[in-house]
Amino acid sequence: QVQLVESGGGLVQAGGSLRLSCAASGGTFSNYAVGWFRQAPGKEREFVAALSASGGVPAHEESLKGRFTISRDNARNTAYLQMNSLKPEDTAVYYCAAGGRFRLLIGGQAIDSWGQGTQVTVSS
Repeated sequence: QVQLVESGGGLVQAGGSLRLSCAASGGTFSNYAVGWFRQAPGKEREFVAALSASGGVPAHEESLKGRFTISRDNARNTAYLQMNSLKPEDTAVYYCAAGGRFRLLIGGQAIDSWGQGTQVTVSS
């Protein structure tokens, strides 16, 4: 089973950018769909973006399209989330997830592994 470690979070001003990374180990990363979720204080965890195992089919939360972009480099066993034009409401802990079923992963189901999360704080 793959293990996931996120990095790249931090404090950024509104309008700024961050790129999160999700490093995988202990499994065959290219066999897994990968996704990003986030959880803001007092709110439920929500879907952000996902990418199929081959990297050919991205899915993004509709409201985040155009600002957030998911990608992956299977040769480096790493997934990324590029976040541009950040807003204070993007403040949350961002989690990486891996699963064998792309469509189920989008719905937060059949997740094989979660990362520990990385904090993103956007100041106004």
